Amino acid sequence: MSAGVDRPAPDTCSEADRELALYRAINGLREDDPLNSASTPLVGWQRPVLWALLLILVGCVIAAPMATAVALIGICTLGYVVTMLDRVMIFRQGLASRAIVISDEEALAIRDEDLPRYTILVPAYNEPEVVGDLIGAMARLRYPPEKLQVLLLLEADDDVTIAAARASGESDIITIVLVPPAEPRTKPKACNYGLHFTTGDIVTIYDAEDLPEPLQLRRVVATFAQLPDDVVCVQAKLKYHNGHQNLLTGWFTAEYGLWFGYLLPGMMRTTAPIPLGGTSNHLLRSVLDEIGAWDPFNVTEDADLGLRIAASGYRTAVVDSETLEEANSDPINWIRQRSRWYKGYLQTWLVHIRRPRQLLRTIGLRSFVRFNLVLAGTPIIAVLNLVFWFITMTWFLGQPALVGAVFPPYIYFPALVALILGNGATLYMNLIALREDDRSDLLVAGLTVPLFWVMMSVAAAKGCYQLVRSPSYWEKTFHGLSQRPVLEDEPAAP
Repeated sequence: MSAGVDRPAPDTCSEADRELALYRAINGLREDDPLNSASTPLVGWQRPVLWALLLILVGCVIAAPMATAVALIGICTLGYVVTMLDRVMIFRQGLASRAIVISDEEALAIRDEDLPRYTILVPAYNEPEVVGDLIGAMARLRYPPEKLQVLLLLEADDDVTIAAARASGESDIITIVLVPPAEPRTKPKACNYGLHFTTGDIVTIYDAEDLPEPLQLRRVVATFAQLPDDVVCVQAKLKYHNGHQNLLTGWFTAEYGLWFGYLLPGMMRTTAPIPLGGTSNHLLRSVLDEIGAWDPFNVTEDADLGLRIAASGYRTAVVDSETLEEANSDPINWIRQRSRWYKGYLQTWLVHIRRPRQLLRTIGLRSFVRFNLVLAGTPIIAVLNLVFWFITMTWFLGQPALVGAVFPPYIYFPALVALILGNGATLYMNLIALREDDRSDLLVAGLTVPLFWVMMSVAAAKGCYQLVRSPSYWEKTFHGLSQRPVLEDEPAAP
């Protein structure tokens, strides 16, 4: 790795430098590579194609409503089957490979003088209740303080969080960076602004409430050292510490265990694009500069960045190192968060499908199909669930002739197989993941997960609606709703 770059200190730089940093944070990607920016939802051929499809659909409904309904249900059923088969294949690969393991001995064997400079970005907004925990979490990291830079990114008009951060005490490695208020008010815009002041060769993001395990940074350095040069990002596992707070946190914890423990490693093994998690993704600074850093207009900037890494010919690895987070325990707050995620998945798909031939050549046919199934299929199928659940309930309540007419035998039986095997396979993957992780304490959550799917569908419908009305609006997720766990090794010497 190259030596760290000397950059202006945020507390001593000129006003002109701050203005430049803010301008680039907002406009850098959309000026340098407009097709990779979500600032405009539909560009080029996308709008006329969408209108053409809509007009064709309306024409078919007018000319042959019943045949159109049967065709649409058949297409949706095929989408269900293909998506579920692909998800099971990813899970099988994840079971066989798992994340990359770096032992404590390997991590500690790296001499301090051989470690690269590291920058941690911690964006926070309206979170006075958790920002004070940041100092303790950073003190636990076993990394040389002289090579570690922590930038706490706070909106300049967020007085309560600024006051809480300053009241929590001074730290030699933490610097408060005030992000000038400007639209869009998003996490990626704050990260782009902070990136202007970073000095590290490797950059990562933590949320203010995150509790990364102490050796995570060293494990990442060791992972980069043993992998090919085209691996430019290492994603650590995210895990929730409050899985027993209520049933919702149990569902959420089980879902994260499946996603980060098995599905992401499965994607890594098949070299498919990996939608990054919101935190604990460790990136080479040089590549961040090359590919345009984060998109401030995309509300799942992490998933978008993961796709842009793959579209640029690079790869992401998953390391077996955990960061503890707080699972959302409030249903309304959870809907807000998940609807943003679904909206961001669709945003990311719309951005990266703009150059389909180029993307296909870069990542290959299998990864291209998987990209469409994961980014577009996940939220769309969640919305379709509401439609099919309504049809199913209508059939059981009265068996109307209309429902029977739109489900002829050649549609009905594949749909029935998709219903039984698809739901069964999803439940099975959740239970196998819990067994493999020795999480029998989450068995009730694993068995009742269909109730969680209902919430997902509501969130997906909300996300699709917001994609049309306010695509770049960032719905804030509130933290600090559960008690922070007491860790045995806290504090630890750096």
